[in-house]
Amino acid sequence: MNTKKSSEKPFIFDAHLDLSMNALEWNRDLTCTVEDIRKTENGMNDKPDRERGTVSFPSLREGNIGVVVGTQIARYAKRKGNLPGASWNSPEQAWAQTQGQQAWYQAMEYQGHIKQIVNKEDLESHLTAWEEDAVNTPLGLIRSLEGADSILSMHHLEKAYKDGLRAIGPAHYGPGVYAQGTDATGGIGQKGRELLKEMEGLNIILDTTHLCDDSFWEALAHFKGAVCASHNNCRALVSHHRQFSDEQLKELINRDAVIGAVMDTWMLTPNWIRGESTPEGENISLKHVIDHIDYVCQLAGNSLHAGIGSDLDGAFGTEQSPKDVDTIADLQKIPVLLAERGYTEKDIQNICSQNWLRFYKKAWS
Repeated sequence: MNTKKSSEKPFIFDAHLDLSMNALEWNRDLTCTVEDIRKTENGMNDKPDRERGTVSFPSLREGNIGVVVGTQIARYAKRKGNLPGASWNSPEQAWAQTQGQQAWYQAMEYQGHIKQIVNKEDLESHLTAWEEDAVNTPLGLIRSLEGADSILSMHHLEKAYKDGLRAIGPAHYGPGVYAQGTDATGGIGQKGRELLKEMEGLNIILDTTHLCDDSFWEALAHFKGAVCASHNNCRALVSHHRQFSDEQLKELINRDAVIGAVMDTWMLTPNWIRGESTPEGENISLKHVIDHIDYVCQLAGNSLHAGIGSDLDGAFGTEQSPKDVDTIADLQKIPVLLAERGYTEKDIQNICSQNWLRFYKKAWS
């Protein structure tokens, strides 16, 4: 048996990947290499990231990214417009889409590509197996819902939990059923409070990413369970309401949250112009991602609250990723860059994986 110890490369936990969206909407076979996926898209122009994808199961394994949070995502859009990811004309359609995404995850698990992780015991067992044989152990996957529009009722929420859902971000882009997201304003309302109460009872993690400021503060006031920000950068470095302010970051730190740094280049520079800017032209590299990680660490006064939530191939590819990222395996450059910034080996382990692992173990204890 061909085995490879995971300790040959730093172990990485990526807290946000839209894997099922890429499989079902982009029609990408993630069991193939990134190079082969790009070849299948030769000449396609229906989406701006065709031939520029960065994520596949082989590339995750190459980068020793042994645990990921894989999303389901389907928005119910009351307004039309060019929003990233899927927007559907009814919540029922959105629910059906998430069920198709779940079926894909189940198919990948049946084929041995991934292993769903739903509790502390699963996580610890997976880490042991990966350490012993990183080549033949399936990728560990925790399932999250990005935007809760598809939750038709609390009965549907219970079903989703029984099927393995362990984290929810109540909103995505625009106005939502349960909260207001990026580019929207307003609080969570009665339906949002009902959702949070049921989530708390089921021990489903609250992902605050994409919540507008009003919804962020109202959600935290009504939710007492575990909270995180799976893929969120710092407003102080790039001023946009999609990023979190110092006050929001400090509140998350006080709640023992982890904040995952995201790789989308428009969130890494104030000068990005969609459709015109390029990573090379703006000279955006992983060093800019390290800036946001370091900012969180400086706010916290330690390395215990920063992590990785790359969002690579979250409706963008290399045209909107740091210039030194060709595939997700290049996340292995992050430990080197952190060391160059003076971070210790323990700090680097915290940021690359241990903070997220500790967060989920605590949430599930």
